[in-house]
Parts: sequence; C-alpha cells; structure tokens
Amino acid sequence: MSDRRLQVFNTVARLLSFTKAAEVLHMTQPAVTFQVRQLEEAFNTRLFDRAHNRISLTAAGNQIYHYSDRIFELYSEMENSVKEITGEISGSVVIGASTTVAEYLLPALLGKFKAEHNDVKIVLNVSNSDGIIQMVENNSIDLGVIEAPVHNQHLKIEACMDDQLEVMLTPDHPLAKKRVIKIDDLMDVPFICREEGSGTREVISDYFQEHNYNLEQLEICFELGSPEAVKGAIEAGMGVSILSKVTITKELELGTLCSIPLAPPLIRPFSFIRQRQKFRHSVIEKLLDFARDYCKTKQYQKNG
Repeated sequence: MSDRRLQVFNTVARLLSFTKAAEVLHMTQPAVTFQVRQLEEAFNTRLFDRAHNRISLTAAGNQIYHYSDRIFELYSEMENSVKEITGEISGSVVIGASTTVAEYLLPALLGKFKAEHNDVKIVLNVSNSDGIIQMVENNSIDLGVIEAPVHNQHLKIEACMDDQLEVMLTPDHPLAKKRVIKIDDLMDVPFICREEGSGTREVISDYFQEHNYNLEQLEICFELGSPEAVKGAIEAGMGVSILSKVTITKELELGTLCSIPLAPPLIRPFSFIRQRQKFRHSVIEKLLDFARDYCKTKQYQKNG
C-alpha cells in the first residue's frame, strides 16, 4: 500500500478538512481528493461521510486513522533505529517559536547545534504563541517552542526551562524604589501590554485572575507586538510593563531599564510542543535531546 495515500488520508482525518490538508501537505485539493479515493478503492469502502460541506470519519475510516498513527510511529522508530546504527544525522527540521523564545533563547541554542551538525538544515518560523500552537496542530512545523500554557490534549507538551517575569521600568520611575511590586501598585500607572495571542499576555492575565484581579483593570496605554517594541516604549517613559527577565539583559547592563520582582513571583515554563503521533525523523529527536541538555545547563547557570 502506498505510504503517500496513507499520509494524505491521515492528514485529512486529523484536520477533517480536504482544504486544510492540501495547505499543510502543499498539494492541490484535487490531488488530495484523488489520493483518498485511491485508498477508498483499495479498501472498497468509504472512509469519509460528506454532508453539508463537512466531513466525518466512517467506522472504517476511524479504524484506518487509528492504525495509520501506529504505522507512522513504527516507521519513525525504524528510521531512527537504522540511523543510530549508521550514525547519520542529516535532513531538515522546521521549528516554530513564539517571539520571546525566538529572539532570546533559540539563536544561541540553534547556533551551537549547527556547529555540531552542519548537515542539518533548520527553518525557523516566528509567531505569537497562539500562532505556533496552530502550526503544530496543522502539522506545518515539526516542533514548537512557546511561552504560554497549552490546553490541547492531542499535543505532547514538555517544559524545558523556567522563565521569571518581572516589572520592567525606568530607573527614575517612582516604583523603581520598591524591592517587590504587587498588583495593586500597578493599578494607577500607565501599563504597556503585549498583543492578544501573545504567550506573555496570556500568562500575565492568568496571574491576575489567580489573585482576583483582571488585566483590563490596568490603565493599558499601548498594546505592542514584540518585547523590543515594549522595551522601547518603557525607555521612552510611556509606562511600565511585565516582561521576561531574559529579554532585558542588555538594558540592565546599560542601566536604561530596571527589573523589580512581582510579589508573589510570576514564573512560567518555556515548553516544547509537538504532535503526539507523527512520523518523526532522527534529526528532530537529536535536536530535541540537544535542546533539553542546553536548557538544563542554562537553568543550572541561572539558579547557580
């Protein structure tokens, strides 16, 4: 049986959409339909019910979807096993990362990995956390690295390191004299916020709700799309913000910004996310192993 037919069917079954499957697989929709029909002919049964512009799996389709996941997992194990014997680490991997991770964590990590595995091609897509989660769900990237909670039980989530968020402000700001800052302290000052869909914004919103506040109670003066834009606005005296401490290392050294911990502290994980069932290449596993070790080292240095 053709692997291609099964891969196309698996993608359509997972997304329940021929159109979305065509986009993910970089195929035309008629080509996707043709592959699925060939598989239906091979089994002599319908695999999808089509009604009112929506599709659903038939009983036979459900069975094939279940087995196809297992087949691709075995393919991955087989490929990795052979490459471990031959020592071959090559190919390409597509990573998606949220803005903070892409700007402040991945450059050094991927640079060190490429130094050891120069034959590996790495493609990096940058979006906010919502965008990266959607890319993983649609199977358009191999691995996502994000800074927000993930609530999709179909994805495999693995925390890689902790990140502390603190209040960022200019050294001459009245709040800069405090040792810690509470949510109440932020209520009467202009606040600069990340955009909707940002992992940082979601984590801050959850933190406020845990302590019986609402993010909308703040005097939000700007909503900006990147940590760099937020830092620029703070330096210009437009307000304060809550950002990852890793984003202002340079500004702390130059003395243009200062960082005050929240009370209680706000700590979130950076996490790897990927499909639970996916035909994976050994290069992805090698990169994941390397990233785990790198993050453990960074966490140790940070805590030390």
